[in-house]
Amino acid sequence: MDLTDIRTIREIEKKFNFGFSKGLGQNFLLDSDVLDKIADAADITDGVLEIGAGFGVLTRKLAETAKKVVSVEIDKSLIPVLQYTLQDFDNVKIIEGDFLKLDAKALIKEEFGGGKISIAANLPYYITTPIITGIIESKLPVKTIVVMVQKEVAERIVAKVGTKDYGAISVLCNFYTKPEIVEIVPAGSFYPAPKVDSAVLRMEVLDKPPVLVESETQFFKVVKSAFLHRRKTLLNCLSSGFGIEKPALSEMLKELGIEPSVRGERLGLSEFAKIADAIGKMH
Repeated sequence: MDLTDIRTIREIEKKFNFGFSKGLGQNFLLDSDVLDKIADAADITDGVLEIGAGFGVLTRKLAETAKKVVSVEIDKSLIPVLQYTLQDFDNVKIIEGDFLKLDAKALIKEEFGGGKISIAANLPYYITTPIITGIIESKLPVKTIVVMVQKEVAERIVAKVGTKDYGAISVLCNFYTKPEIVEIVPAGSFYPAPKVDSAVLRMEVLDKPPVLVESETQFFKVVKSAFLHRRKTLLNCLSSGFGIEKPALSEMLKELGIEPSVRGERLGLSEFAKIADAIGKMH
């Protein structure tokens, strides 16, 4: 069964009377070369958790290598389709549900036991950021995350300090992972074709963050405050975010060697860590 052949997809659509949901952002990948690259990037040694099975095109590719694939699919109308397209694989389990509402840590423990797994997904654009942040902030036993996302989202995640794409999501992902863009995927590689291009994003989960902080909660509060109003200076953003008087805050920043008039996009992880620890001592 070749699920990268548009004729096969249309036959399945007809067989199961399936209609693609715009609300669920359903665009299924048909490029076999990209599927190979996703599977390779996932660095599969044992188990894979897939978010969103679709018609099972990526699921089949993952199942060829993985000991076990557990795929969470939110669209219940796809369950009979998947039972059909994945009938040749006995190492795949489909769970109907919304990944964002599941206890992912309990699910991984129950389905995979000990050890770290890989996560793979072709994510709908509207839930990309909540799912990525949810995965890494939950500190799941995951070694690699490989996701298909909107190209501009991938560019924001891998963005360097000082660039226009650099923001809070860049800091978050670089704090917990080592992200890289594996492949740019044109819109025509999907059915139905979306309006924008996508990218395969690989995130290697780090054993420990590249900077030490006294409080991760405080660290990310600083980061979010710094990027909340991109046109405002760091001093103004932090003052409103933490309710600290500007003279005291300005003095603290200068002691850290950070210019109060700088904007958040000019700061790297180490500067944000210093600020977070220093504000923690002021409170």
